[in-house]
Amino acid sequence: MSAQPLAVNASAGHYDVVVVGAGFAGMYMLHRLRGLGFSARVYEQGSGVGGTWYWNRYPGARCDVESMQYSYSFSEELQQEWNWSERYAPQPEILQYANHVADRFDLRRDIQFDTKVERAGFDERNNLWQVATSDGKTVTARFVVLATGCLSNARKPDIKGLDRFKGEVYHTGHWPHQPVDFTGQRVGVIGTGSSGIQSVPVIAEQAKHLAVFQRTAQFSIPARNAKLTEDERNWFRANYPEIRTFAREQAKNGIYTELPDRGALDDGDNERRTKYEARWQRGGLTFMTVYNNLALDKAANDTAADFVRGKIAEIVKDAATAKLLTPISYPIGTKRICIDTDYFATFNRPNVTLVDIKTNPIEEITEIAVRSGGKDYELDALVLATGFDAMTGSVAKIDIRGRNGQTLNQKWAEGPRTYLGLMSADFPNLFVVTGPGSPSVLSNMIVSIEQHVDWISDCLSYMRDHRLATIEAEKDAEDKWVAHVNEVAFATLYPQADSWYMGANIPGKPRIFMPYIGGVGPYRQICNEVAARGYEGFAMTGEQQRHQAAAS
Repeated sequence: MSAQPLAVNASAGHYDVVVVGAGFAGMYMLHRLRGLGFSARVYEQGSGVGGTWYWNRYPGARCDVESMQYSYSFSEELQQEWNWSERYAPQPEILQYANHVADRFDLRRDIQFDTKVERAGFDERNNLWQVATSDGKTVTARFVVLATGCLSNARKPDIKGLDRFKGEVYHTGHWPHQPVDFTGQRVGVIGTGSSGIQSVPVIAEQAKHLAVFQRTAQFSIPARNAKLTEDERNWFRANYPEIRTFAREQAKNGIYTELPDRGALDDGDNERRTKYEARWQRGGLTFMTVYNNLALDKAANDTAADFVRGKIAEIVKDAATAKLLTPISYPIGTKRICIDTDYFATFNRPNVTLVDIKTNPIEEITEIAVRSGGKDYELDALVLATGFDAMTGSVAKIDIRGRNGQTLNQKWAEGPRTYLGLMSADFPNLFVVTGPGSPSVLSNMIVSIEQHVDWISDCLSYMRDHRLATIEAEKDAEDKWVAHVNEVAFATLYPQADSWYMGANIPGKPRIFMPYIGGVGPYRQICNEVAARGYEGFAMTGEQQRHQAAAS
């Protein structure tokens, strides 16, 4: 590459980089590329920026990472000027923040909305990606960055009769853009993952009657959400350098909190219970960091799980309902812990019914009801809180072809294979942000997004400086990384749960542990060392080889 920007005439349909997705990853990627002098085009299937937070508008939708930490760190001015209103930002406010960022950094002029990337094929002769979009156009790019998000491909369940239901059907991951009022209606919610747990209390307040269809009970911790005070905001702002450094380098999940110095069995019963109680009262995801071995030792994990089970029994008045709401089939924390506002207490309401579809699976949906265990639950509206085809679903929707016409879906048929979660062998110049094989969904996503975007940006600069044409993961490095990701995962309790981390929520999806569980800090160090050693494990070709190939 020359030291100048590659594309002389971007308007002719050629870019240095095509970015797929204008969520938090795509926006920051565009900002970095511009700053380095690369020409870039972002394609976004939605009508606006925000990604996950553009689509997920269901009642009660919030981030489960505190808003002062779930925010960009790349601009000090942005950190200091934006006023988060609550400890956990609601969806509308996160979307407002995303729009503010798009405006502040003038990003929209390089984003094409309402446009899906349908196909991307690598032209080996010219070392270019041919990218075909839903508007019937094809552009070329030296590099493609998939910023498609981990939780953006809503999963519609395959339930007999769903299409013939006469009432309104909503999916939490694809919610209407205008408010939905359930006042006076009989509503059913299928699914009790995070989106179900957030939406059920809000819907219950409106609905005439709410039936919650639960297959698997979840561990959930109170959010203890509250308005942020000016003093709290100012404390974060004053301490951001230390907070961000800690999140990147020391916190396993990219969240600033106290690090435990002992295991759960190192304390006596009373002391341990006191610590759990204090963290329960404080609320939030940090419940799982009371002790340092909750993800590793089943006996230690049982102490935390039993504490939460005891809380459910205290809150839910009907013993049979409490028992159904109590998770027993997997260790606490091995599915992403939910945080809630009055979720368990909602089942004390006279207008709420819990339906156990593990024992009595949904047989079918009729024109007016959900039939479970031979009983019809008549409904006016149905909410599908059935989650996402996580980590790989949004990538799988694009027909991506690498060397020799191989599709990424063919390659990933037995489970996703990447090196560092950044690239996949035989797909040159194709990067993935927070892909499978990286900390991703096990972390504060924005910490992981910034790390990946910075790494990719530095890599592209290195290639330009060294006049390199292509980069791709080496097969051997990829094989070793996939083995390492699984080895680290199976040293923990995580694989004991049928979770979306394993792809277990999608029928027929291969069971492979997708995110890297070794921690944000160690992972960052590995990535930095790989780059420092001249991008070890990546094969690169020079400009000269590219021109020779094109001429032959």
